[in-house]
Amino acid sequence: MPPLPGTSLPPRRRVDILNDGGYRSDGRRQYELRDITIDMTPQGSADGCASIAHGLTQVSVSVFGPREAKQRSQTLHDRAVLNVEVNVLPFSTGERRRRGRADRRILELAASIKATFEPVVQTTLYPRAQIDIFVSVQQQDGGLLPACINGTTLALAAAGVPLLDFVCAVSAGVHGAAALLDLSALEEGDLPHAAVAVLPRTKRVTLAALETRLHVDRFAEVFRLACDAGQTIHAEMRRAVRTRTQELVAAMGAGPRAGPGEHVDRDVAMDDDAAADY
Repeated sequence: MPPLPGTSLPPRRRVDILNDGGYRSDGRRQYELRDITIDMTPQGSADGCASIAHGLTQVSVSVFGPREAKQRSQTLHDRAVLNVEVNVLPFSTGERRRRGRADRRILELAASIKATFEPVVQTTLYPRAQIDIFVSVQQQDGGLLPACINGTTLALAAAGVPLLDFVCAVSAGVHGAAALLDLSALEEGDLPHAAVAVLPRTKRVTLAALETRLHVDRFAEVFRLACDAGQTIHAEMRRAVRTRTQELVAAMGAGPRAGPGEHVDRDVAMDDDAAADY
């Protein structure tokens, strides 16, 4: 019903970030993470693949390599080169804006992923080689950079690329006097926040990206909570890698075996005693 002449519409009520009961707009508590879904099923000719969803944010990562570098001008004689390319699908966000590869936001996202993994990937084991990482953003609802980093970690592990440690990332922000973990798009639009990537085994930090202003006293609390949350995400990622490894081992064990009187090459199959030595 339209308003009467001379009157105005009532002010539009904003969605509460944190209500009086301590719940956020999506029903989570302030320290509660969104559901994490991981799929490491191989796809195409990639050496390693991983799809990860943090709530409604979903990304897919494919890794090719290590392999011989295609351009000699970009070859390093003492280590491998990491190449990161990000593709944001047009339907991944509500703005329906097509972002090209030269888009500033996409270039910043790719540069942050590359800078995060260069200290972690053991590139010195593959001189004059390259490792290509392709990130496809399929759906966005906050926490895009952490989702890309976590998906890249899983894809590198699936490809057999040696890492010093897992890289586990999460976003965190501040609402009034309350700190929040794993922000949604609604919360990122209203709150100062940061993305933190940690190495859970060594307790080192490989990324701390602050996109908005945040008081130094608040940042200390947000940073500590993000590091603790990284341990929880690490448990989920490690469980996914273990499950995928068990599936591969089971598939290898289901291969052809030698029948009575048949010879099996020692380079192909080992007896139980020799396998136990490993």
